[in-house]
Amino acid sequence: KLNPAELLPAAQCLSFGPRARGECCLLQLEPGLCAELEAGRSLVIRGEKDEHAVLCSKDKTYDMKIADTSNMLLFVPGCRTPEELNADPGSCDIIHSQIAGFSKNYWELRRCRPKLKKLRKLLMEDPYEGPDSQKDQTSTFSKYTTEDLLSLIQASEEEILHQLQVIDACKIEGYWRILDFDYEMKLLNHVTQLIDSESWPLSKVPLCACLEELGSLEPREMIEHILLSYGRKYVDDAGEVFFEMREDKICRAIAQMLLQNAVKFNLSEFEEVWQQSVPEGMTTRLDQLQGLALVDKSSRPETIFLLKVEDLPEDNQERFNSLFGIRQKWTEVDITPYIQDLCAEKQTVGALLTKYARSSMLNGVKVYNSRRPIS
Repeated sequence: KLNPAELLPAAQCLSFGPRARGECCLLQLEPGLCAELEAGRSLVIRGEKDEHAVLCSKDKTYDMKIADTSNMLLFVPGCRTPEELNADPGSCDIIHSQIAGFSKNYWELRRCRPKLKKLRKLLMEDPYEGPDSQKDQTSTFSKYTTEDLLSLIQASEEEILHQLQVIDACKIEGYWRILDFDYEMKLLNHVTQLIDSESWPLSKVPLCACLEELGSLEPREMIEHILLSYGRKYVDDAGEVFFEMREDKICRAIAQMLLQNAVKFNLSEFEEVWQQSVPEGMTTRLDQLQGLALVDKSSRPETIFLLKVEDLPEDNQERFNSLFGIRQKWTEVDITPYIQDLCAEKQTVGALLTKYARSSMLNGVKVYNSRRPIS
């Protein structure tokens, strides 16, 4: 019905083919992800049935959301753009093309924090209590390999492996395990007592001597694991392996041991007992307990109690609801260790507080409270 003389030099006439289907999925990719696919690497969609799907590259995690469009998106094999047609002077006036598929929406990707809280939860179902533990031999809980965790955790492989290091997980007989806290403290105590009896400097603890002296008490791989968890490994000029013990982490672990059996602890008494409990030469400071314990300065006398950031919800709003349920008003200094891990890429703690909290002044100090009633 069209007059060919009124058409552009070349026009495409579209028609639906016999197999045209509306079951195609479009995925919008940023240049970096396109490059991943072009280089032959994989992108993986992760999530169980009750979880919102995420897409993972080797080292990043993305939220997947459907974006609707008012225009029908058509898939035409061999479709040529006006620029391509103009560049080909030999192209015919009318090109007949068949539509193979169509869609009214596409998947949009947005970089997000990896969902790693489930990783610790799975491994804490069956913590490792040592080679002589009867519980470990009769446990009915599942144990997890790297492949198991990749199928269950909504995060990229690099993010999962990094988090396993952060939580001091170790591989035992091919499965990732977290040490039971009491067993971990038993191992740490063996090491610190040996350091003290041998008068080694905390910056130069020899691996071979530790394994030789403590190997009869505990498995050698467990001794090395505790040194890796609480020390920095290095090799001296002679090729011998040493560890520089991490004072802050050792002090923090001993504080957790003291606090875990008390609801609240008188702050001044706690500081005194804590300093007496750490290895000689180490100095305790309250800033070593960020994200582990909270000081209540409003009580008389001041108290301290255990509040671990890993026990708080992973969702932003639920995290703030939980924190404001514990304490109605927070200073930025107190709340920062408990929300810092919620910050997305290039997001600040201040931006999070602006979104989820309301600020006011109390005795000349800026404090934050909930934007919504807390039941």
